[in-house]
Amino acid sequence: MMKPAVVLLSGGLDSATCLAIARSQGFACYCLSFDYGQRHSAELLAAERVAKALGAVEQRTLSLGLAQFGGSALTDTSIAVPVDGVQPGIPVTYVPARNTIMLSLALAWAEVLGSRDIFVGVNAVDYSGYPDCRPEYIAAFERMANLATRAGVEGVKLAIHAPLIDLSKADIIRTGIALGVDYGLTVSCYQADAEGRACGACDSCRLRAEGFATAGVTDPTPYRT
Repeated sequence: MMKPAVVLLSGGLDSATCLAIARSQGFACYCLSFDYGQRHSAELLAAERVAKALGAVEQRTLSLGLAQFGGSALTDTSIAVPVDGVQPGIPVTYVPARNTIMLSLALAWAEVLGSRDIFVGVNAVDYSGYPDCRPEYIAAFERMANLATRAGVEGVKLAIHAPLIDLSKADIIRTGIALGVDYGLTVSCYQADAEGRACGACDSCRLRAEGFATAGVTDPTPYRT
């Protein structure tokens, strides 16, 4: 039997590639997505499309009230999404504690499923400087997971897989293409409209477009005119 793995699936380019990698490694993939009040909610429909296309066993979307806290351009519409290019430092699109919250819920589901493996598509090369995308963060969360769970205490080693963490965006795209990912199904834009059309100017759009150009792959992203 295939081993179960929980895969965090936003509906974007990176998480779709991460799912394809988990599947290629022989895991039965249980995808977890989150409606956390993000302004680019079109990514949730993309997550459903990607999970189906890549043969996930199951895909669930949980509702989180992170917009009640705000503090991010992705959850507070009074904060503008930056469109002037990727800048040094942590941008206003950082959502406080997002990956910690999402990984914790993935950990809970993994325990219920009897899974030892969680996949997350974080990247520390072509990214916007988020602190919860760094290798040291993933390593620290894995240590915590093995301290904080019944499975860990009873000797079941839990692993947090971040297979994209050292890859450039172009390498991520090349990997996904080789594994059959249809990037036309994905939504990456921080302010995508209801149809999933991208703005072409936010950090995520810029990194995505540059990745396709560097990889020499046609960009399937629909852009607003």
